[in-house]
Amino acid sequence: MTQTPMTQTTDKPTYVYVSFIHTTPEKVWRAITDAEVSASFWHRSNISDWQVGSTWTHGFQDKPADLIGKVLEADPPKRLVLTWASPANVDNPDRVSIVAFDIHQMGEKVRVTMTHSELTPQGYKDVSEAWPAVLSNMKTLLETGGVIPDAFGGIHG
Repeated sequence: MTQTPMTQTTDKPTYVYVSFIHTTPEKVWRAITDAEVSASFWHRSNISDWQVGSTWTHGFQDKPADLIGKVLEADPPKRLVLTWASPANVDNPDRVSIVAFDIHQMGEKVRVTMTHSELTPQGYKDVSEAWPAVLSNMKTLLETGGVIPDAFGGIHG
């Protein structure tokens, strides 16, 4: 797993995280998009029909979503791009960021590149703490069938 330093494609920071997982692209796609599987490693469910233009939500079962957005691109099992915002900021373009998952088969492993762009400086700080825990926990789940005990260790994942 590698992290890249903060880069900028606009005046807003971008966070990139790359992980190599001994699995298939289909299993990575399912881990990200299936409500039950995402809840097992992220502690929140990702819910949508995953069609371009559809809404997606991210949150605890039986509670209001803590993140919402739109599906911008969906090319299973290769690429998923979403807008990302808190419910209070979903209509504020300055507070909406973009998350892209690029999933690439490389022999017996899969390279997952997560790019989170259009971040505020505070958003960059928050996601740089959360994404490594989320994606490491997903990797552990897909490779071992279990998750990391207390993967988030006090951070919000």
